[in-house]
Amino acid sequence: MAQSGISANRLELLQIADAVAREKSIDRTLVLSAMEDAIQKAAKSRYGSENEIRAEIDPRTGEIRLSRLLEVVERVTLDATEISLKDAMKRNPEAEVGDFIAEPLPPLDFGRVAAQNAKQVIVQKVREAERERQFEEYKDRMSEIVSGVVKRAEYGNVMIDLGRAEAIIRRDETLPRENYKLGDRVRAYVYDVRRENRGPQIFLSRTRPEFMAKLFAQEVPEIYDGIVEIKSVARDPGSRAKIAVVSKETSVDPVGACVGMRGSRVQAVVNELQGEKIDIIQWSGDPATFIVNALAPAEVAKVVLDEESERIEVVVPDEQLSLAIGRKGQNVRLASQLTGWDIDILTEAEESERRQKEFAERTAAFVNALDVDEMIAQLLVSEGFASVEELAFVDSHEVAIIEGFDENTALEIQERAREFLERQEAELNEKRRALGVADELAEVPGVTTAMLVAFGENNIKTVEDLADCATDELAGWTERAHGQTKQNPGILQGFDLSKSDIEHLIIAARVKAGWIEAPEEPEEEPAEADSLEDGSALEAHEDEPTEADSHEGAEAEAHDSAEAEAHEEGGEHAQSQEKAL
Repeated sequence: MAQSGISANRLELLQIADAVAREKSIDRTLVLSAMEDAIQKAAKSRYGSENEIRAEIDPRTGEIRLSRLLEVVERVTLDATEISLKDAMKRNPEAEVGDFIAEPLPPLDFGRVAAQNAKQVIVQKVREAERERQFEEYKDRMSEIVSGVVKRAEYGNVMIDLGRAEAIIRRDETLPRENYKLGDRVRAYVYDVRRENRGPQIFLSRTRPEFMAKLFAQEVPEIYDGIVEIKSVARDPGSRAKIAVVSKETSVDPVGACVGMRGSRVQAVVNELQGEKIDIIQWSGDPATFIVNALAPAEVAKVVLDEESERIEVVVPDEQLSLAIGRKGQNVRLASQLTGWDIDILTEAEESERRQKEFAERTAAFVNALDVDEMIAQLLVSEGFASVEELAFVDSHEVAIIEGFDENTALEIQERAREFLERQEAELNEKRRALGVADELAEVPGVTTAMLVAFGENNIKTVEDLADCATDELAGWTERAHGQTKQNPGILQGFDLSKSDIEHLIIAARVKAGWIEAPEEPEEEPAEADSLEDGSALEAHEDEPTEADSHEGAEAEAHDSAEAEAHEEGGEHAQSQEKAL
């Protein structure tokens, strides 16, 4: 009778383990392990916590075996956990010092308190196993769309029951004017899964661009199959969005594939996003074309790219300005987010006014610098000359071919331009000295007198001061926050230098200051048009101009050589002044 009771208890133990494993979706062995820990804890409280007790449950029969582990030692100091080698060899002739002997214990009769403690241990272990299972399952489902039922809403946050776990949609990750009721079915994007003390936290979002991209992948088979690729997405959640797509097969229209027959595919996404309007844009590898497409439905008349600062100036007809900007700047803001470029919108009238202003400013600069009448200055600006430096060092033939000019006029104008630059150089040199800028700083390769003045005005007066500068400090930097871009000017902002040029300037200063060794010069290679990667190849290319050289290349080359001569003349002039003093 007693034996049948024991069998029933054993069978009941295994049935409980199976039921818990199924309910919590965890491994049965984890439940049995939790039970073993609970029995072990109860046995320790019964026999004494100083004992090293092990409990085992046979997974087939449910039989519970208790044993006490005793370490084999030469000399026993603690009877509860140690056994002498002599006694151990009586039980196991092969026993050695350091081994463990398992001493069987009689079955344990659980009391009420011990049973309660055992239950708590089992519940805790099962909960930990369930949390670990949830984390392992959902950490691999990040960047996926999941579906669940609204369980409750707390302070704007919505708790979602996913069936085998619970997730949260925070207030800022829900669409505006979207209200959830208990039992509503919700689809959302898993953007983060964290392991925390209270269990794994699964964070969902309905506002992120990735959610829209995944929705399109579900609705458009061409995206799922990889024929059409989503390049970028920009959203103003609940209001408007832009999505850029491109096809890998010329026979497939990416925009048409996303729109679907009579707009069925895009409408399914719109319905899921509570009526959010979606512009589907044809992506292009050409930034200008892509940006023009992104500003749709507005028409663009002209674009001017500044690739270095990733900025573009877009000119639109006057009547298209409000459409290009959009309500509260929405259209241009989304286009900027979609393309990654900062976009400035101008009307044709504003652009014309600015060009006229630039023309007038350049004309006035030539009149003052060259002491010529306004008509000659206007002719020079009309021919594309933008500065006195460009005019001074270009080939005289380029000036002589202007209508109404001859060779003598060209030489006279260029002579006046060089004289003006020499006077300007002397004035800048004097100003540089007055600011206390060290002569040694002028010896850093790439530094001009105008730069020395700018350095002095910003308290950079020695080679060490320049060597200690950061690139952004000299070149300027941009900050992007809340969809707005703020431009922070650098010390050398107006000197037409790239970030790479400024980095080389700082490295040259550090070499001059002795902080670092000069970089090794690359081995000279034959100058080829396709391999102008190092300084030596570039110099070889400049020394041997070809017939294919552009007008701008000739101007830049002449400008560089003449500027070096002017710099040397200015240096000799400064030395003679110092001797006279």
